[in-house]
Amino acid sequence: MKRILVTGGAGFLGSHLCDRLIEKGHEVICVDNCYTGRKKNIYHLIQNPRFEFIRHDITFPLYIEIDEIYNLACPASPVHYQHDPVQTLKTCVHGAINMLGLAKRTGAKIFQASTSEVYGDPAIHPQVEEYWGNVNPVGIRSCYDEGKRCAETLFFDYYRQHRINIRVARIFNTYGPKMLPFDGRVISSFIVQALSNKPVTVFGDGSQSRSFCYVDDTVDAFIRFMGSENNDLTGPLNIGNPNNFTIKEIAEKIIEMTGSKSVIEYKAIPEDDPRRRQPDISLAQKNLGWEPVTDFETGVKATISYFKSIK
Repeated sequence: MKRILVTGGAGFLGSHLCDRLIEKGHEVICVDNCYTGRKKNIYHLIQNPRFEFIRHDITFPLYIEIDEIYNLACPASPVHYQHDPVQTLKTCVHGAINMLGLAKRTGAKIFQASTSEVYGDPAIHPQVEEYWGNVNPVGIRSCYDEGKRCAETLFFDYYRQHRINIRVARIFNTYGPKMLPFDGRVISSFIVQALSNKPVTVFGDGSQSRSFCYVDDTVDAFIRFMGSENNDLTGPLNIGNPNNFTIKEIAEKIIEMTGSKSVIEYKAIPEDDPRRRQPDISLAQKNLGWEPVTDFETGVKATISYFKSIK
């Protein structure tokens, strides 16, 4: 049994990770300031003697004893990270510094939830880890994109200078139950609109392409990555589903699967919205023996069921 800290543990991804770690018999400390996390995501764990919740903002130091850290704390949807861009950047940078300091003091292995947004609007397709990206450093998305890039820099500098045992994962769009209904992400937005028979909003002409990975597959990759005994396997490692769809295709599929009367409504594309995003997961396949197993329709069906349950 390990004593594991999950920052952002009451959020969408974090709560699923807490569930899986508890199932594996570990002791889990969930830390979240509940900016986008929700206590209801972890209510079912509160009475478990191996689970503890701490309301805390990781831009401030945290002094506890742990064996491993999963650093997932940061709003991940444009609606939320653009609402308070300065705090978003602080969470990425100050939060990384504080968690790396904790890992240094305790000797803990530490995982950083980075993002495919470090690739910006990519000039190569699909994206491989060696690609340095095409990011606007002063745009409205920069607080998140550059914040995560800086966090990666900090992780590798701590690895080189202090020999911290790090794992850096670049997460491509993840979806599934416990997503927030109005977070502005593609899958959640389309499902909520379709279930209400409202117009499904597509930005641009819908030709932009994305890849979506079901949450169970993403969490499985996290745990395999952290479980690797190869301490030279630091990453960055792409975690996502390489199956690619246009935004218009996704809108049409969700309207069909919900039996909705919605029509597609096209709006102006937001600033710096990437034209395409698709992971090359060769390194994860080779080093972790991992690849997604949940097909898109199965994952979307489970997500639709969740949103129906919370209406």
